[in-house]
Amino acid sequence: MKKLWIYCMAGIGMAFTACNNGNAAKNLANGVWQAKLHRADGAAIVFNFEVKDTAGNKVLYVINANDKLLVDDVKVTGDSLFIKMPFFDSEFKAKLSSDSAVEGLWIRHLADKDVSIPFSAVAGKAERFAVNTPATVNVSGRWVTQFVSSKDKDKAPSTAIGEFKQSGNIVHGTFLTTTGDYRFLDGVVDGDTLRLSTFDGSHAYLFTARVGKDSITDGRFFAGIGDGLEFWSAVKNDTAALQDERTIATMKPGQQQLDFSFPDLNGNKVSIKDDRFKNKVVIITLMGSWCPNCMDETGFLSKWYEKNKDRGVEVIGLAYERTTDFEKSKHALEGFLKRFDVKYPVLITGVTPADPEKGPKTLPQLTAIKGFPTTIFINKKGDVQEVHTGFSGPGTGEHYEQFQADFNRLVSNMLDAK
Repeated sequence: MKKLWIYCMAGIGMAFTACNNGNAAKNLANGVWQAKLHRADGAAIVFNFEVKDTAGNKVLYVINANDKLLVDDVKVTGDSLFIKMPFFDSEFKAKLSSDSAVEGLWIRHLADKDVSIPFSAVAGKAERFAVNTPATVNVSGRWVTQFVSSKDKDKAPSTAIGEFKQSGNIVHGTFLTTTGDYRFLDGVVDGDTLRLSTFDGSHAYLFTARVGKDSITDGRFFAGIGDGLEFWSAVKNDTAALQDERTIATMKPGQQQLDFSFPDLNGNKVSIKDDRFKNKVVIITLMGSWCPNCMDETGFLSKWYEKNKDRGVEVIGLAYERTTDFEKSKHALEGFLKRFDVKYPVLITGVTPADPEKGPKTLPQLTAIKGFPTTIFINKKGDVQEVHTGFSGPGTGEHYEQFQADFNRLVSNMLDAK
């Protein structure tokens, strides 16, 4: 029997409807499923999701370690399954061969094209990866990690800090970088083989490696729909630290204040010089609807703003979307902001994150924009007090707790200042 992604590839929307003709209705089974994204190089990016009935409708939760991402746009029509992810403009279109088995495509809608990868899932399989033998090593701790491109080996390696916790064969953790983290990684150590993966609608990652007492070798990092592959290795170092996030991007010498004006989603111009922001502490977040770390920060900021807006603080989001088209950017942001119930203004810069001139075009007072999100803290005098690059989200555990404490301390000190 041919795979669905072969005979239903042409004209994706019409094809899945056609596949439904004449077939009995199926019912997406409740419970935990194991899903796989099947890359052309043979690597399978594994993740889990749980299906439930809520108010007469199907919903699912994408599971990565301790995180559960609610997906509430799930439709079953005959034997066709349609799942629209809440962020990052991606979706699944698939066929239910039974109530407990599905095959189809994961589709990402990029700014200028759609890309897809074959997808399959089976119900009643809660494991992430099969475990054949007890773990011979424990990977818990901090690891200085080097990633090297498989395509450009002359390129300087990038550095991250792997931070993992292992119980028996099960491993949870993340990689910390100067511009953010890899969110929730979930996997196992099987003998001396490490396997970790994550999926959130944007990130689709698989890490494999051999683990020794103080080193990790033969690492492979498979990223996304295409042929993204990096080699990695690591050395254990429990005192390893990243560059101070406050030193990566700063104000240029002689500059103290920002000066910008961009349209909100309704097309109304908003300026940092507006009366609304005078004599207040203002937090600027440079973000995008495509950015998983921005999703984590937006979730934090939205709740924080609702609790603290009456203290004399404001938040502004500056969105760098993957297109310069205002309407497309607006569309991408609307669902993102609705999910987090964002009440502070979010402005569309009209500049993409890939633009090498994004800093000079939007915030020329900064030395650079090195990553997303970047958070800028402005005191009541209108002066920039600190610039923080990156965000340590919930997947980083104690680092996220420390971030919240530092954030609240900094804002309180700015509010108390005369």
